[in-house]
Amino acid sequence: MHTTRKDQNISPSIQQMIGKVKAGLPDHPKLVEMFENCFTNTLTTTIQRKEDGTTFVITGDIPAMWLRDSAAQVRPYLMLASEDQELSDMIAGLVERQLRYILLDPYANAFNETESGNGHQSDLTEMNDWIWERKYEIDSLAYPIQLSYLLWKNTGRTDQFNATFRNAVNEIISLWQVEQHHETRSPYTFRRLDAPETDTLGREGRGTETVYTGMTWSGFRPSDDRCEYGYLIPSNMFAVVALRYVEEIALALLDEPMLAETARKLAEQIDEGIRKYGMVEHPEYGTIYAYETDGKGNHNLMDDANVPSLLSLPYLGYVTEDDEIYQNTRRFILSAQNPYFYEGSSASGIGSPHTPEGYIWHIALSMQGLTSVDRNEKMNMLQLIQRTDADTGLTHEGFSANDPHEYTRPWFSWSNMLYSELVMDYCGFRIQK
Repeated sequence: MHTTRKDQNISPSIQQMIGKVKAGLPDHPKLVEMFENCFTNTLTTTIQRKEDGTTFVITGDIPAMWLRDSAAQVRPYLMLASEDQELSDMIAGLVERQLRYILLDPYANAFNETESGNGHQSDLTEMNDWIWERKYEIDSLAYPIQLSYLLWKNTGRTDQFNATFRNAVNEIISLWQVEQHHETRSPYTFRRLDAPETDTLGREGRGTETVYTGMTWSGFRPSDDRCEYGYLIPSNMFAVVALRYVEEIALALLDEPMLAETARKLAEQIDEGIRKYGMVEHPEYGTIYAYETDGKGNHNLMDDANVPSLLSLPYLGYVTEDDEIYQNTRRFILSAQNPYFYEGSSASGIGSPHTPEGYIWHIALSMQGLTSVDRNEKMNMLQLIQRTDADTGLTHEGFSANDPHEYTRPWFSWSNMLYSELVMDYCGFRIQK
């Protein structure tokens, strides 16, 4: 059962936000109804508070916790956490569990609730019974840092910056430094037998060859599909943002100048690599960001619906919405030049090689609205999502551009919450960054 349990008590702060959205969208009752469904569904169906004070969050229709998804799933609740102690504690508990998981294995992207041995235990990599999946993705390490930082900025709370945080951040920085030299220093390999090519890495599990750029290597994209080239530009950008957060936290709260300096230097190296190797001159759009590169002159020009994406760069905090290169890139990825931009009789937008050809993602439509400076575009995206919900009152993963009743993942909490954030954004409620 994944629909919202109406009999479960919804906190006054949630009810108040639903009321504010109703007041802000008096002429759009279905948008409000969808917001209420999506905003409460995650809380009532995916979040589990534990006796040890931590929080376990399933992604929806898969009974495991992704570091990325779980952070994104609770992010909109940050707006209420300053006045709602229960929400604040829930998010702090999630941060603690995420960081503990990272200390178990910083290369893993998804974990079990207990040491159950569920998930992809037959993968050829260093699995253990806590791990659901061990596809290494940069963003899986950046998201918990971001969530801990945003919890501080939106509530003033600082108890999440404890010994677990310090140890996990040192582990993350060390791994990112190792993966700057993937060919010579990395212990990580990953192979999945009898699976689509997008689920396994070539070269005996090491992925396509790269050379040093200053950036840090990733095996997989936030879609959980393998990288074509090992330097995933939007995820490296997110790493830069996360490292800047670490620098600020280390100086302002931890009295750890050495940690701050290490984070600052690594952020500078990655950022320099992005600027030297991650941009290309496009004949129509000018200077744009590539999606991936190997440092050897090969670039993958595309965008994927999953976040971090090139579309999401202002949302992540790497650039502002009016940044010239971002705007060039945005025009490119929202055009037929992007191989995963689809146009059909019902919708147009960005999809993913993770889902069938011609399937647009609600996450990408929400992100298009969240990163737009045009209020009309925000409303257009909201109405497009409303028209393509297949009469479910919830969002999905991908849906056919020609028939929204053909879709993947009827229960996808990350997408529901990003839509909720766009609704709140349109109504003037935004997370403090």
